[in-house]
Amino acid sequence: MEFVRVARSGQVPEGYVRRFFAGELEIAVARLRGTAYATSNYCTHLDCLLSSGKLVDEGIGCSCHGSVFDLETGDAVCPPATEPIRTYPVREEDGDIFVGITEEDVASGGPRRRKVVR
Repeated sequence: MEFVRVARSGQVPEGYVRRFFAGELEIAVARLRGTAYATSNYCTHLDCLLSSGKLVDEGIGCSCHGSVFDLETGDAVCPPATEPIRTYPVREEDGDIFVGITEEDVASGGPRRRKVVR
C-alpha cells in the first residue's frame, strides 16, 4: 500500500466532504469530529456522487435518495442503499491528507459510475 497526497488539510474543513483524485482513483474525503476519512465517491444505490452529499452523525449521506454510509467501515446504515462503499486509510501529516491505495485499487480504477448501456 502506498499513501498518496490528495489534498491540504485545510481543503476539507470540519463537516464537509470533497472530491479528490489519487492518481486516476476518484475518492471522497470528509472530515467529521476532527477526523479525515476517504471513501469511494459513488453511492452503491444509484451511483450518485457522495462528494455532493452531506455529513450526518452516522456518516456520509447521499444527496440523491438519502442513503447513509459509515465513514469507517463503508457499511450502508440507512436505506435505500444496502451495499457498502469502499473505504481507504487516511493519514494527516504536516498539513496534508494522504490516502492509502493499493496497486489493485489503481488497476481497477476503484468504484466508478456505471456505464449507461444504450
